[in-house]
Amino acid sequence: MSALPPAGDDGEAAEATAVRARYARRPLPTADIRYSLANPAALLAMQGRQRAIVELLRAAGRSDFASQTVLEFGSGSGGNLLELLWLGFRPGHLAGIELLPERHEAARARLPAAVQLTLGDATGHPIEPGSVDIAYASTVFSSLLDDDFQQRLANAMWRAVKPGGGVLWYDFTVGNPRNADVRGMPVRRVRELYPEARITGQRLTLLPPLARRLVRLGPAWHQAFAAVPFLRTHWLAWIAKHEVR
Repeated sequence: MSALPPAGDDGEAAEATAVRARYARRPLPTADIRYSLANPAALLAMQGRQRAIVELLRAAGRSDFASQTVLEFGSGSGGNLLELLWLGFRPGHLAGIELLPERHEAARARLPAAVQLTLGDATGHPIEPGSVDIAYASTVFSSLLDDDFQQRLANAMWRAVKPGGGVLWYDFTVGNPRNADVRGMPVRRVRELYPEARITGQRLTLLPPLARRLVRLGPAWHQAFAAVPFLRTHWLAWIAKHEVR
C-alpha cells in the first residue's frame, strides 16, 4: 500500500505525513506471521482471492492474462504482483508504484527485474493516461482517512486505465474498532469514487481473526464459515471503464 497524491496544500501534506506514520507502526507483510503463507488462514485467504480474481477477470473478458498490462497503485512489498505472476501475467507487463522506500526495496528484492517498480507518489508520477488495461488497488483506500485524498487517488487510477479496461479493487468494507489507522470502504463509497463506472463485485475473505481461530480446528471449519456472506469482510470488484465509441 501507500500510493499517495503529492502534498500540494497543508491538508494534503498532513495526510501524507499521517499515512507515513501509520505505516511506520506496521511491520512489513513479509515479516508478519499473520500474512505468511505458512499461516493456514493466510494461505486459504490468498487461494480464495486468487480464484475470485480469475473468475472476475474472465467474466470481464480479460482471460488472456499474458496480454494484460497492470499498474498496481500502492504495490507495497510486491506480494500482489507476485501473485499475478503465478496466475500467468507477464513480468514485462506488470508495474507498481509505492511511496515507502522500505516496502519498495522489499518488492524489488523479490520480483523479476522486468517488473517495473517506481518509488514515489502515485499522482505526482507522470503516468500516461490510458496506458494500462488494469489499475490495481489492494487494501489501499482503507488506509487513507481523508475523503479528498481518496478521490484524488481514484481519479489518478481512472486516468491510467484504457477505455474498455478497469480498476481491480480489493479492500475491506468495515472498520476495525481496535485500529484507528484504517477505515472501512463500503460498496457505496466505492461507487462514489467511480461514479462513471460499471461495477461488479462480490464479498470475499472470512473475518481474519475468526479465520485464524477456525483453521486450528481444520480447513473444513474455515470453509463452512467462509460460506456465510456476512462473515466476509472484504469486497473484490471490477470497476469497468466504458469504451469510447
